[in-house]
This record gives sequence, C-alpha cells and structure tokens, in this order.
Amino acid sequence: MSSITEPGGNTRSPSFFSKQATIAQPGFSRWMVPPAALAVHLCIGQAYAFSVFNGPLTKVIGISQSAPDDWSLTTLGWIFSLAIVFLGLSAAFAGKWLEKVGPRRTMFTAACCFGGGFIVSAIGVWTHQIVLLYLGYGVIGGIGLGLGYVSPVSTLIRWFPDRRGMATGMAIMGFGGGAMIAAPLSVALMNHFKSATSVGVAETFVVLGIAYFISMSIGALAIRIPPADWKPAGWTPPVETKQKMITQSHVHIDQALKTPQFYLIWLVLFLNVTAGIGILGQASVMIQESFKNTVSAAAAAGFVGLLSLFNMGGRFVWASASDYVGRKNTYYIFFALGAVLYWLVPTFASAGNIALFVLCYCVILSMYGGGFSTVPAYLADMFGTAFVGGIHGRLLTAWAAAGVAGPVLVNYIRAYQVANGVAKADAYTMTVHIMTVLLVIGFICNLLVKHVHEKHHMTEAQLAAGN
Repeated sequence: MSSITEPGGNTRSPSFFSKQATIAQPGFSRWMVPPAALAVHLCIGQAYAFSVFNGPLTKVIGISQSAPDDWSLTTLGWIFSLAIVFLGLSAAFAGKWLEKVGPRRTMFTAACCFGGGFIVSAIGVWTHQIVLLYLGYGVIGGIGLGLGYVSPVSTLIRWFPDRRGMATGMAIMGFGGGAMIAAPLSVALMNHFKSATSVGVAETFVVLGIAYFISMSIGALAIRIPPADWKPAGWTPPVETKQKMITQSHVHIDQALKTPQFYLIWLVLFLNVTAGIGILGQASVMIQESFKNTVSAAAAAGFVGLLSLFNMGGRFVWASASDYVGRKNTYYIFFALGAVLYWLVPTFASAGNIALFVLCYCVILSMYGGGFSTVPAYLADMFGTAFVGGIHGRLLTAWAAAGVAGPVLVNYIRAYQVANGVAKADAYTMTVHIMTVLLVIGFICNLLVKHVHEKHHMTEAQLAAGN
C-alpha cells in the first residue's frame, strides 16, 4: 500500500477506508468485485418487499386485529415513500463525495445507514412512535439505499470497460431480486417472533438490521478499485468515434449538467420507468379486472411474481446485450417494442387471450428492469468513467419522478374512466395508449442523443487534480 505525501513533505499511510487504500494490488481478480457489489444490492433490494410489514404494523397494539390506536395503512405508506425520496436525494447529492472518498467508505456508510435505519425503526415499533419509523427506515434507511445503489456501479464500470453492461447488470439485478429473498425471510422471522404480546415486527427489524449491516460491510471490505490506466489483459479500447458513441475522454460531474445529453438521457430513463412502474404496482388488480371471473386472486399473485422475475432477469439480459448492440440501440428496442406491445395489450384483453396478455407485460417489465441496468453504461459511454458514479446518482432523480408519474397515470386515469361509466375491463385502454405515446417520445429523445462536445471534456491536468 503506497503512502500519502502531505504538504511539507511528510508521509503517512492511507486510512483503511480511504480511496487509496482500496486500490487493487497486482494479481487481484476483477471477478471478485461483482460479488462485493451483490452483497450490497441484494440487501438494499429489500425495499421492494417492505409491504410485507404493512399488515402486521397495523396490529402492533391490537396484535390479532387493529386497535383504535394502531397505525393506518395510509400512515404507514409514508415510510416507503420517504425511503424512495431519500434514495433519490442521497444518490443525487452524494455523487461528488462518492467520487472523492471512493466506494469502500461510501458502501460502509450505506451499511451503517441501512442497518441502523432498521434498529431505529424497531425502537419506533416498541415505543409506538411513527416518527421513528419515518426517521429510521424512511430517512436514514433511504440514505443507505441511495448510497448503496450507486456506490458499486462506477467501480464495476471501471473494472469491466469491455463489458460495462454485463457488470452493472449483475449488480442491479441483485437490487431487483433482493425482495425475493427479503419477503419470505421477513415473514418467517415475524412468525418466529410472534407472541401474545408482539406481532414480531420489531424483533424482525433488529435481526434484519444486523444481518444487512454485516452483509453490506463485507461487500465494502471486499471492494477494490483498479489502478490508474488499468485495462483487461488483451483488451484494446475502441477507437473513439461519434458513430460508436463511446468516449475515451471524461466529463466532470458539474459539467455534465451543462450538456443536453444529460437531460435527454434523464428523459429516456424517466419515460422508460414511467411506462413500467405504474403497471408493476397495479398488476394484480389489472389482470383480474381485464379478465373478470377468469383470473383468480391466486393466479393474479402468480402473475405479479412472474413480472418480478422478468424485471430481475431483464436487468442482466438487456444490459449484457447492450455490450454487443450498443446502449443507444438497446433503448431504441425498449421504446419501439414497448410501444407496439402496449398498443396490442387491449386487443389481447378484449379477445380474452390471457397468454399473449401476460407475455406482453413480461417483456415490457423485462425492459423496465433493463432500463435501470443499461443506463449506467450509457452514461459511461457518453461522459467517461471518472465521475460516472456521481452522474448516475444525479440521473436517478428521473426514477423518483417516474415513481410519482407512473402510478398517477395508471390509478387516476383508471378512476376517471370508471367514474364516467367505462367498464373496469376497459378502463386501462386509455392508460396503455398514453404509455405508448410516452414511449414514442422516449424514442425521439434517444434519437437526439449525440456525442458530447469536446468543450465539455476534462484536460489531463484537471483529471490529475481530480476536479
């Protein structure tokens, strides 16, 4: 481990959590980095499974049924909303800090926040103070979510310049699949701790907080960054051309916000996520209303599970495919194919063709997940890798905005349709046609993305100074 030279000529060893201390030594295998990233993303993916706590949390006092002083579902709903808001805020505003201090300190901070958020929430359950759940899981845990989401991504991109999409796809697939582990684990723990005086939520929060802290800390300890100018053996960087849309230059995080490319890619992500997230939240109700008296609640639950699998798998498959077909072309597929499938969905529903209806939505949700995992590599292609983690963090504000826009479009338009006499089976037709239009707009935004102008590139002196 090299020493740090301070002003005045004195030298000292870098601290364990410093960026310099994480520089890989000769012989280190880059394939050790994806498991470290997964150790974090599989934990924070628990956020998608938080709803399993909502029912028990409405019975903390009554135990077997809700008591007058128990929390309502609307009150509890703000916990998850706050977590997503602070995920976006922390990812956006901690970008510069991430690039300065490196992934180890950022990932360990994420472990402290996410694990600690569960502990604070457990105290909130024991004392029945909803504000502690808002603070614990919502604010502190949300910060952990944001830091944990972005911190491994830029490191993976630097280790896999030849397979950027595949590398980020592996980690972000973990975020999509984390709920598949967290949901049954949480239910099992609540059943284990449940008693005549407890619904088991507080105890479960403590166990999860400790377990997630340990797992995320292991990932933070294992993470390494490549030495300067490192590249895979035998790999030659692609020739920089405007046609290939892959730059060998770098754009500073603040300068990226002055480029039209950042805002076009922001819209690309926003429109792709908007088209999928609203459907994901209403999938069970939607298929039952579209095929009334045909699809049972159990079958609808199976449909939701199938969508989750495609959402998770799409994160790896589409991002990996983008290494070969290009990031811009991958988004062309998302928007063109997605628009066609959305337009066909009402036809299949009215014809009673459940198989094609399900197939359409499975492909749509795979592209929804693929949009998340492909965009970090898209940003690295456009802006270089020096500040890609911070730039990615700021772009995730598109996710937060889509998290509001998607459900609003699906829920309020459906409610308006039903209120005006439209049959529930037909109430989603206007919504999916609007989604089609949004995807066409997304296609146009992606078309307008061009090579970043040279005036935005950092000089060698700026790169050496890190600013």
